[in-house]
Amino acid sequence: MSHVSFRTLERLIKTSLADFYRRRIVKLQGLDLKATLRRKNPYLFRATGVQKASEIVKDLLRAYVSSSDETIFGDAFFEPIAKIVTGGTVSDGYGVDVLKETKDRCIAISVKSGPNWGNSSQRRRQVQDFEQVRQRLLKTHKAFDALLGYGYGRKLSDPAKDHPYRERSGQAFWEELTGDPEFYLKLMRLMKDYPRRHRQQYKLEWSKAVNRFEREFLIAFSMPSGEIDWEKFARFNSGKR
Repeated sequence: MSHVSFRTLERLIKTSLADFYRRRIVKLQGLDLKATLRRKNPYLFRATGVQKASEIVKDLLRAYVSSSDETIFGDAFFEPIAKIVTGGTVSDGYGVDVLKETKDRCIAISVKSGPNWGNSSQRRRQVQDFEQVRQRLLKTHKAFDALLGYGYGRKLSDPAKDHPYRERSGQAFWEELTGDPEFYLKLMRLMKDYPRRHRQQYKLEWSKAVNRFEREFLIAFSMPSGEIDWEKFARFNSGKR
C-alpha cells in the first residue's frame, strides 16, 4: 500500500466526507430559485402535466444536486486523498493536482471524479495545462508522463493525438497511486457510518430548501386560485427583456 497508514487514511476519509457535506449544504443554502428557473424549460414542465409547485421545486433541486454533487465530491473527497496517498508534491499548476518524480519520469496527475467530466473546451484546456507543466519540467531531463485519473469507472487509455495523456480509472488509478490493488475497496470500507451521521443535517437543509423554493415559486408564479400561472412563468423565462 502507499506510505499512508490505515488510521491516517480513515481520518482523511472522515475529514473529506465532512467537507463534502459542508459544501453540499452551502450550495443548497445559496441556491437562487429564479436564476435556476431561467435555465429550465417551462414548456416541458407544462407538457408533463405538473400541477404542484412542490413537484417543480423538487425536480429543480434533484437536477441541481445530481449535477453539482459529482464535482463537489471530486474536489472534496477524491482529490485530497489522491494528493496524500501519491506521495508526490501538490502542484501549483492550474489543472494539475500532483507532481511525482521517479528516477526517470516526472508524472503530472490531474484528478477528476469520474470519466464523464468536462466538455470539449475543458478537455482542450486540460491538454494545455499538461503542456505548460511539461515545459516547466524540461530542465529535469526526465520523461514527462501526463496522467488523467478518475476516482471511479473503468476507462483506460494511452496517449493519443487528441489527448496526449494517459487515462486511468477506479481500481487501476488507485492501484497506480498506492501500489495496492484493494485500495479502491478500502475507500468504500473506511467510510463506515460517517455518511449516515452527516445525512440527517443534510436532510434538514434539503427540507428547508424545498420549503423556501416552494414559497417563492407560489408567490411569483401562482394564481389566487392556487393554480400555477404558466404564462407568467413563460414570460419570466422566455419573454424579451
